[in-house]
Amino acid sequence: MRGETIVGAVIAGGLSRRMGGGDKPLRQLGGRTILDHVLERFAPQCDAVLINANGDARRLELYRLPVVADPVEGFAGPLAGLLAALDWAAANRPEAALVATVPGDCPFLPRDLVKRLTSARRSGGTEIALASSGGRMHPVAGLWPVSLRASLRHALQEEGLRKVSGWTDRHSFAREEWPEGPVDPFFNVNAPEDLAEAERLLPLVPD
Repeated sequence: MRGETIVGAVIAGGLSRRMGGGDKPLRQLGGRTILDHVLERFAPQCDAVLINANGDARRLELYRLPVVADPVEGFAGPLAGLLAALDWAAANRPEAALVATVPGDCPFLPRDLVKRLTSARRSGGTEIALASSGGRMHPVAGLWPVSLRASLRHALQEEGLRKVSGWTDRHSFAREEWPEGPVDPFFNVNAPEDLAEAERLLPLVPD
């Protein structure tokens, strides 16, 4: 038992330029949307789940989840989505001290993501825990204390900071590593060719 109440947030507020615009998470993969795959693997790991997305929230209403827009104008990137999630958790689930985030374009997420990030954070005595695979960090797949809201808001709104690592480097974090095989659990669908590769990989993804 992990003990803490954890809010999960799917970060899907980007512009999807490399995919030609639109909502990457709503693209079809194996007869379902990428977001369906993300939520199937991620939602059971959390006590509540929200989707961070900008624009008309009605396009996501079939998921029956809170849809929370960036609190910073101008598509400020994943950090803005993280701040939206932290703010939502503070307002709606005040008993939750932590927020877990995942990208909305990663359909093969590990089913033990939150458990292992929680353990890494606890054993390391750090503020944050971040996922890694094949030696590469995946900073949008992380576990974050709600208490860092003020720090993040200042970095975004007062300093104009946009790079995730630019903010995480200011805080202590643990790095939890996953193997890349048989399929990298953090494979992300950025472009049409990635979607084709994801279709090829889908049968190889471990349950």
